[in-house]
Amino acid sequence: MQVARDAVVLIHYTLKNDAGEVLDSSVGHEPLAYLQGRGGIIAGLEEALEGKVAGDKLLATIPPEKGYGVKDPSLVQQVPRRAFQGDVRAGMQFTASTEAGPRTVVVTRVQGDMVTIDGNHALAGETLHFDVEVTEVRVASEEELAHGHVHGPGGHHHH
Repeated sequence: MQVARDAVVLIHYTLKNDAGEVLDSSVGHEPLAYLQGRGGIIAGLEEALEGKVAGDKLLATIPPEKGYGVKDPSLVQQVPRRAFQGDVRAGMQFTASTEAGPRTVVVTRVQGDMVTIDGNHALAGETLHFDVEVTEVRVASEEELAHGHVHGPGGHHHH
């Protein structure tokens, strides 16, 4: 069976950045299971997997536009240090409430009384290099289709 919309696909993957650093990997864990065409994984990876069958291996290079987006400068803001309770330092993450709902922001710089926060996804602007092996492709159950995600082993992961 080929990977096509609404098929359940199980993959093992290793994700690297342009520098070759491993950012994420399923190797040594359960494979990742997702429903093709439902937005459960980034668009570029769905496209690369379309038409593949169990046993296929591929290297997919995904530009930011089809990954986690390009960096949005408007999501980088400076806020006064007094807006934070307690200690604040670079690398700390917070959940900020925004007009678009809750968003994770990372403190990128603390300088004097000003704190720079960045609401971009950590991988925004990055070209992603996926080394993927398709381990299984199967028909989704009625329930899986109704819920829009995979049930059972490997399901319910949100990346």
